[in-house]
This record gives sequence, structure tokens and C-alpha cells, in this order.
Amino acid sequence: MMSWIEDSVFYHIYPLGFSGAPHENKLEHEKVDRLKKIEEWIPHMRCIGVNALYLGPLFESDTHGYDTRDYYKVDRRLGSNDDLKRICKSLHESGVKIVLDGVFNHVGRGFWAFKDVLENGRSSKYCSWFSNINFNARSPYGDDFSYDSWEGHYNLVKLNLKDPEVKNHIFKAVEFWIENFDVDGLRLDAANCIDFEFLRELSAFCKNKKPDFWLMGEVIHGDYNRWANENMLDSITNYECYKGIYSSHNDKNYFEIAYSLNRQFGDYGIYKNIYLYNFVDNHDVSRIASILKKPQYIYNVYTLLFTMPGVPSIYYGSEWGITGEKEKSSDYSLRPELNLNIMVNYDPNKEILELICKLTEIRKNSKALKKGNYKQILVRNEQFVFSRTLDDETVIVALNLSDKQSIVEISIPSQAKYITNLLNKEKYQISNGKINLILKPFSSKIMM
Repeated sequence: MMSWIEDSVFYHIYPLGFSGAPHENKLEHEKVDRLKKIEEWIPHMRCIGVNALYLGPLFESDTHGYDTRDYYKVDRRLGSNDDLKRICKSLHESGVKIVLDGVFNHVGRGFWAFKDVLENGRSSKYCSWFSNINFNARSPYGDDFSYDSWEGHYNLVKLNLKDPEVKNHIFKAVEFWIENFDVDGLRLDAANCIDFEFLRELSAFCKNKKPDFWLMGEVIHGDYNRWANENMLDSITNYECYKGIYSSHNDKNYFEIAYSLNRQFGDYGIYKNIYLYNFVDNHDVSRIASILKKPQYIYNVYTLLFTMPGVPSIYYGSEWGITGEKEKSSDYSLRPELNLNIMVNYDPNKEILELICKLTEIRKNSKALKKGNYKQILVRNEQFVFSRTLDDETVIVALNLSDKQSIVEISIPSQAKYITNLLNKEKYQISNGKINLILKPFSSKIMM
């Protein structure tokens, strides 16, 4: 495991929405350097403790970025390759790692090789580049052939990742990104749809170019060990705990998230050796502030995010508790344009931002929270206590989602006379190896 991941707090930006780019890419339009907006946000990222940035799709595409036209060119709506090079340099100079979206399962209908097939049919030399092309059928777009798509979306044309020319084209693109932009890792879109042999070869290729290169895969369901192992990916999107975190609060049932954490990271945890990518919202799901039944739950939600095993990620704007709900026809409400000055001066919830700043600082200074073993201490419907331990350091996290005060008695694995709540520096006396904790409504404590 690379140490930079263990020490990281991620910020996630969907650049096309974040920068206010047009929804459609008109190729006749001039390049516009909207990436510079990311540069303006670097001081904010550093201020809240972020030291790694996951940037959504950046390369030339038809619309939303996941329908790639060209892996070697920055989308003209965002700027140029030189603009991205400048941004990556600024991020690195500020101590921020950069992870890009690798969209390799499929491309857009505007992808140059697919356009050649549209124009030349069977005689195109790129027919083998795409999965299951069949000239005895027609596509929903009326093409003289059919092809595989991503989940029935025929604007997303599935690549044939077993084709040597396709693999070479993608690997050369990744090499180009490493050499020109010095990227530190990739988040692989739709990783569960990608051929395992391709993932193994991609991993070997990337680690050969940059030994500490990080590969994280988007997987919603399934056994994460299938994709994250010593020969393939380093990490997986932790959708199991994403769901468990919000629903355990909404249902007043901490048993749900406690079960998932113990299953994943307990003594016999199935993912103890994977540093999973944790989040409470992203560009594909409703904002956490829109999901929670009570706004007060959000503080315990973020406390959990920053104290559970794995690497935490903040989706841009959610540090202020902004809302946004997933719609059937569009994800635009999840991917808004934001103005930093407006957010700083008129933010809807400074308390969330202040808590996140405290949590990033606590995590930065705690080896137990970054790498420690997880142990469940107490679980009730509305109270949850667990510990993280590494060597001689133990951190105890206690949460109360009730609207009433709760008292819990816990044993303290320490010879110390006092324990301190790192969130507010309050000290509590330990008596006979135990402590009675008074937990205020909708509150949490991180004690060491």
C-alpha cells in the first residue's frame, strides 16, 4: 500500500459541471480555459485539509465526459492540454495529488475510430475495436450494424478491450497522461464491466511507469476482492458503506453500518487488506444533505466517514451541506457550477465546514485512524461505539443519533487516568478502566 493514499483526504470535482461548461461539445467552439477555476479552489482545498483531488472526466467528449471522443486532448470546453499541465503543476506544488477519470469501458459515438466505422462500414479497419459489432442487425440509432453498449445506453459504445490495438491505444494514452500531466492515479469508470486481463495488464503497465501509481475502480455491487488485489486494482468505491451510512441514520438503525464495517474490517473482515475509497455522495447520487431525513444527522455522517477504515472523499460543495437530488432524465442538479466567493460568504452551513476541518486535522495526526485495526465496542439502534488501534495508539469513536441525551459505559484499553475528546479537547476521567460517556443529541466524540 502506498503511504500517500493512507495519508490522503480526497476532494472530488466533476469539472464540466463545476466550471459551468456547456452541456454539449460543439467542435466549432474555441477552447475556453475553465480549468483555471480549479486553481482558484486550491487554497480552499488545503484549508479544509484536502491533499488529493479526484477530477472527473476531462478529455474531449460528446456531452457529459463519459462519452469520450479523444483520450489525448482535453475537452475544449475545459481548456487545452497546456492548461491541464499547468493545473497539475499547481496542485503538486500545493501538496495535492491528482487522480483522473479513466473511462475505458466505452467511448462516445463521436470517438474517431467509431466514426470511421460509421463512414466505412465493414471495410473500416477499426471494426475489431468495438464489442460485438454485427452487420446483420441495426442499432437503435439506425446504423447499419449493432454493437454492445454500456447498460443499454447506445451513445456509450463498448470497447473491445481484448483487442491489442485498443489496449495499446489506451495504454499509450495513460503513458501520455503520466508523462505530460504527472498524474498520480486513475479512477476507472464502470470497472465491474472491464475484462480482468485488461485490468491486470493496465496495473502492471502503470506500476512500471510510476511505482506508487494508484488505481481505484468504480464497483457498485459484488465482492471487491475480485477487482482489488495485488495484480489488479488498489481500491474500490465503497458503495456498501455509502448506503449503510445514510440509511442507518434515516432508519435509526446503527446495526446496519456496524454490520458492514465489521464485515469489511473487523477481526475477520473480508476487506481488511484493501484501502477502500469512502464517500457519502458523488456525481452519480443525491447529495447527502438531500438524502438525510434530519439535517442534524449530517455531523455524525461525516464523523463516520473520517474515522472508519479507508480513505475519505468530499464531493465539491458538500462541505457546506448543499443539496441536489438525482433525477431520472438528468444528473445536472448533482453537478452544479459553484462560485467560491459566494460559498465562502453565504454558505448555508458553516458548522459542517468547521467539523470537516477538525476531522481532517484529527485524521492527519492519528496513525490509528489512518491505518489502525477496527473493533466494534457497542451497538444500539441509536448509539454506536468503535475503536481504531495501531501499536500504542487507540482512538474511540462514539456516536448518538437520538434527539435525546444518551449515556453509555465503555471499557477503555488504557492505563491512563483521562481520555480526551479530540473534537473539543474536553477530558473525561477513567475509573477502574471504564468511563461513562454522556452523549448529547445528534453528537459524536472522537477520544484518545
